Amino acid sequence: MPQFIIERNIDGASNLTPDELADIATGSCAVVDGLGVPYRWVTSYVAGDKIYCVHETDDAETIREHARRGGFPADVVSVVSAQIGPETAR
Repeated sequence: MPQFIIERNIDGASNLTPDELADIATGSCAVVDGLGVPYRWVTSYVAGDKIYCVHETDDAETIREHARRGGFPADVVSVVSAQIGPETAR
């Protein structure tokens, strides 16, 4: 399945409490369960006024549908073409 990076602009994202983040995660998981298609939320990173998410599904439109149903933004949706890290240099 293709992997996507989703950039979500959320004012004050870095100030969200653990309970608020748990509520967002609970809502996201509920939407994933209701999509009826292969979909995997891998992880998310909170940084500044953004949340960057890594999800796997068949197409970008499914990512956008997940966002619509969950009531959160999907400002930029990009398919991952490669992954690199320190091990890539070896």
